Amino acid sequence: MITHIYIVLAVIVIAYTIAKAWARLSVELSLFVSAVCGGLAGVFFRTPMLSDLPRHLVEGSFTYLDVILVFFTATLFMTVVNESGGVDYLVSSTMRTFGKRRFFVLIILMLIVLIPGALTGAGSVSLLVVGAPVAKALRQLDIPTRRTAALLFILAGLSAAAPPVNIWAMILCAGTAIPYVGFEFTLGIPVLLLGTFAVFALGWKRQPKPEFEKGQVPVPVKGMNWWRLSIPFVIFFGLVVLYRIEPFGMPFFGLPLEFAVACAAAFVLSPKKLNFMSLSLNTVRMLLPLLATMIAVGMLQQIMTATGVRGLLSYALISMPLLALFIILPFVIPVSEGILTYGAAAILGIPLVWSLDSIGYHATVVMAGLSLLWPLGDGLPPTALIGRLSNMVSGYKGSYREFLLATWLPWLVITAAGMAMIIFSSKLSFLVGWSM
Repeated sequence: MITHIYIVLAVIVIAYTIAKAWARLSVELSLFVSAVCGGLAGVFFRTPMLSDLPRHLVEGSFTYLDVILVFFTATLFMTVVNESGGVDYLVSSTMRTFGKRRFFVLIILMLIVLIPGALTGAGSVSLLVVGAPVAKALRQLDIPTRRTAALLFILAGLSAAAPPVNIWAMILCAGTAIPYVGFEFTLGIPVLLLGTFAVFALGWKRQPKPEFEKGQVPVPVKGMNWWRLSIPFVIFFGLVVLYRIEPFGMPFFGLPLEFAVACAAAFVLSPKKLNFMSLSLNTVRMLLPLLATMIAVGMLQQIMTATGVRGLLSYALISMPLLALFIILPFVIPVSEGILTYGAAAILGIPLVWSLDSIGYHATVVMAGLSLLWPLGDGLPPTALIGRLSNMVSGYKGSYREFLLATWLPWLVITAAGMAMIIFSSKLSFLVGWSM
């Protein structure tokens, strides 16, 4: 029995490696190929039966349907805000009001980058929506392009980990049957503290050079003002908070519908005419690789469950000495994200949370700690999604290795914070109690 599970696991790994390295397929297609090959390998051992294989693949593709809906509606909302001129207005107002007060400018720019990723669960959305104008503002502060790219990468990764939408935590909760609640302060406080440290570590020191070309702060759209910008966000957070205050008096909308209502408000309040259908199609095109990854991850997770591979990995983690586990986690978690993106949470994270929860660690705080480590892997090859986007929007043309080296101090501090949350999760459980 164990032998055939090892064979299926080997087939999954080899299929993914061949698809990614030799055939040079995308991450989502490589995950799909590995899921199909793993299922076919399991058929030889009647786990699953051949007639059940299509059903497992289809069921797996719907595993993260709720996450996909949140992803799309949240990104569409931020796209409407951006296209209506809200982002340019916010950045230009910040530079005009606090341009000579470096402390306030850095804090506000940090929040501008954190908000889109926090609302959508994707750091890439933060970079695509606000990356370019924020990069120009950072260059106005005499921050070199390499450090600008490094800062955007760290903040975009933290934005993906921030509440209310954290894709890694959602995957872990879905796979461990734990409600997705209690992350507001558990993730919000560490993200704000680590983000503040990052902006001052990378952005406080000026480095003016004669050849240094400053960016031009974007010109706001005529007619945009604070009311048009803030009302959609007030509506969204109002719907989120009202249900928690009056759970029996207020209907539960759910995040997708709450984002849709806020999106409608942003569309109506836009000072310029927007083509909603065109924006929707562009949003789908932008998100297609990430949505396809979620579908492929669900398929792979279902196949690994049906063939016993998931149970084997769970046993491997449970049987590993705890000290050895904590030593390898700071390396394994980011590397797994660089190879499998969100698939790492399903394949490694779920059995890890099961294992630690069974010996007394607080599952919610452990998920929060892991969620701080996974975004670091989005700067590692072969995917390096957020890393490559950070270089693109900041205009950095130098060595990718030099870019990664510029992130070393925030990287180490984030790693230490994530591991501390995992190791001392039971003592930090009061953060969950504060959450709504």
